[in-house]
Amino acid sequence: MKSIHITEKTLPMAWERAVIACWQQGERFPTQYDKPEDPNSRDVTAMIHVTEPMSEPRLHRAFPGGLDDLEKYRAEVLLGVHDHWIAPEEGKWEYTYHERLFEYDPPWASGEKLDQIATCVRLLKDCWYTRRAQAVTWKAWEDLGISDPACLQRMWFRIQNGRLNMNVHMRSNDAYKAAFMNMFAFVELQAQMAREIGVQVGEYIHIADSFHIYGSYFDEFQGFLKTVETRDAEDRVWDTEFAREMFVEGCDVLLAEQDMPEHKKELVRKRRAELTAAG
Repeated sequence: MKSIHITEKTLPMAWERAVIACWQQGERFPTQYDKPEDPNSRDVTAMIHVTEPMSEPRLHRAFPGGLDDLEKYRAEVLLGVHDHWIAPEEGKWEYTYHERLFEYDPPWASGEKLDQIATCVRLLKDCWYTRRAQAVTWKAWEDLGISDPACLQRMWFRIQNGRLNMNVHMRSNDAYKAAFMNMFAFVELQAQMAREIGVQVGEYIHIADSFHIYGSYFDEFQGFLKTVETRDAEDRVWDTEFAREMFVEGCDVLLAEQDMPEHKKELVRKRRAELTAAG
């Protein structure tokens, strides 16, 4: 198994370099999602170190998906706007990251749920140098037997020089189609926690045991490679201000969902107000 170690100042450049390194250096592996005609995936173990994750530019123009989708994904992770879709007995979602991080419920807890993120904030406020501020998602008593086990495994936090550092560990990470959205949302969570603690945002390290590019979209991936080869670096990124209107549109799409609980819609309205006020 090959490994890559990427260090960059900004999030989009770190992601870009990591994806290209995976393409160039990745081992060939079949996956459990392949069709008979699909080539083997390219796969590495990755450590992606972003030294200033809140520095602009923070968006890559070539990440798959729209900017409104990025806002919706942020809302899923930070606000739990789709936690009500968890209903495996009905063939729906088996979990969300928000539910696992903010409402962790091991079977021996007698129905009591643990807000792991709030607990980490408290631990770091009590002792800024603690090594115990960690949130986990993996439930061995469930995830070893379900069809779509959590890719995110844990988040680890530590304060250094008045800045909150964050390490994220993934067991599996779709390098091209998911990793940028994952990293962006996780950094947004890091920033939220830093505000609650009263410190600045520090460094971000993203670790993936399997950082992979699926063979099923190798043809599509050629477009990404062409973009990197033909555009200057400044033409491959955006500042977040550019995306503000699209983020507002993402909020509007969420607010139009008929089945979303009202208390979740109120959180989206607050986020929308923050975005419009910033403009």
